Order: sequence, then structure tokens, then C-alpha cells
Amino acid sequence: MAVPHWFRRALDAPSQAADVLVQGVNIHYETWGEVGKPGIVLIHGSNAHLEWWRFVAPYLADHFRVVALDSSGNGDSGWRRRYGGRVFADEVWAVCAAARLGPRPFVVGHSFGGFVALEVGCVHGAQLGGVLFLEYTTGPPEQYAEWGLRVAREGAAAGRSPRVQPSRQAILGRFRFIPEQSNIHPLLVEYIAARSIRQVEGGWTWKFDPSVHDHLEMGPDQAAKFRSLPCPTAVVLGENSTSDGVEHGAYMASLKCGLPIFSIPGAFHHLMFDEPLAVVAAIKATFLNWLREWQG
Repeated sequence: MAVPHWFRRALDAPSQAADVLVQGVNIHYETWGEVGKPGIVLIHGSNAHLEWWRFVAPYLADHFRVVALDSSGNGDSGWRRRYGGRVFADEVWAVCAAARLGPRPFVVGHSFGGFVALEVGCVHGAQLGGVLFLEYTTGPPEQYAEWGLRVAREGAAAGRSPRVQPSRQAILGRFRFIPEQSNIHPLLVEYIAARSIRQVEGGWTWKFDPSVHDHLEMGPDQAAKFRSLPCPTAVVLGENSTSDGVEHGAYMASLKCGLPIFSIPGAFHHLMFDEPLAVVAAIKATFLNWLREWQG
């Protein structure tokens, strides 16, 4: 399989890594583009990290100042005793300030990151340029099934540690995208897998905290929150996505008249890996249009 032309170019793009302290926990982030350009913050999904955006962020930097963060409990950020939507939103807002995104930044949230983006919009919506939900939808409250609160719902042991594998080779061999995708280039899979693990006493383990969803409640009020957002919103889905979280696009469109909602042809759930340039084009077109409307 030929190496995609965008792969090496994205890896060679200049970026800067930094950290900011949010409610006692270190939050890691990385930036692309010049200070002074309109800002974009990119939020990854569950059990992921900022590298999910490695092949998107550099291609946005011609028009925007871009930052991607590791939410607490993920990537190279610290862990918390308990997690919640508000603290995730506070992390995003602190990173926006630390990365100097400027006034009215735009927010992109993928999958569970869409829930975090919704929380950011609820708290800071009047100060945002807009929110783009990538592979995230919310349905009617009467159809809601809680994804969090694992301790209460499933009896999961609170504060458990991630499993340790005996060798680097062993843990890399267990890496999977959820939901799984067979169309992602092997080099990209290797790249992401290698940045999803850490060495610990006794072997190797994943970087994510397995207790992130133990006490976090997403809640049946997500649709009401979405409807009340005071900033522009849009939804972008993968045409071939098998994620349970994307089945309510039509319902979201019914909540907001004129909501831009469209699919990227041939893309699956992790569409920044199988169709990164299409994702770039969707983000650019949406935000540049909102900028034009904002600036008159």
C-alpha cells in the first residue's frame, strides 16, 4: 500500500508542545500556525489523544492558529480522581487561552470529544466562533442510554489500573481502533499505536485512564443543551460510520433550523485517518464561512 502524500508532510510540519495546569492537573497540548490568526481547538474522543489530529491540524494552519490537547486521563496529560463534563470544558478553555487562540475560537470535537465540545459551548458559547461536531450526535432524551457512570451502572471497580503487557511488542499487537477500521494505512496505525502506550513497572500499558467514565455522567439533557447553544453549529459524519453515536443526525437537524449537517463519502468513524484532507476541507469551509458572516 503506497504511503499517502499527506502522511510525511503532516509529520514534517512545525508545531510546538506545551502544558498548562488546570485544577491541579497538567494538561498537555500542541500548537500549529501563527498567533493572531483565528483560533481552532481540536478535541479528541474517548481513550484517544491529540495525535488523532496529527494529519489534520497542519493543513488548517495556513488560515488558523490551531491547538490540539490531551484531555485529562488521556495521552500525556495527568489523571484525576474523578472526571466530568465541566472539568473537561475548563481544560479546553484554559488551553485556548494558553495557546493564544484569540477572541471567538472555533471548537471541533470528535466522538466523545463532541460531548466535551457541547459542554464548552454551554459554558462559553457566547465567546465562541462556533462548534463543529465530528462523528457526534445526540438523540431524544426518551431514547437516551447513559454511557458514563460505570461504577453505578456496571459495578466497575473505581480507581482501577490499566492492564500491563509484558513487552512493547505485545501491547502494540493489541492496539485497535474502536470501532475497528480496516482501511487505515498500516504506517498510520503504527504511528498512533506507538504514541498510545507508556512503559511502567513490569512492562507496558496504555496511556489512558480506564476510570475516566466511572463517575462521569453525560446525561439525557444533551439535546436541550445543543438546542440552546448561542453560537453557530455544524455536524460532519462519516458516510460508512458504524458508531452508535452518529445515528441521530436527522434529530439534531430538527432541533436547529438550517443546521449544516453532511457526510464525508467513504469515510468511517475515525475519518481523520481514512479521509484527513476531506475533514480539513470540511472544517475550513465551515469556519471560513462563519468568519465571513461574523466579519460582515
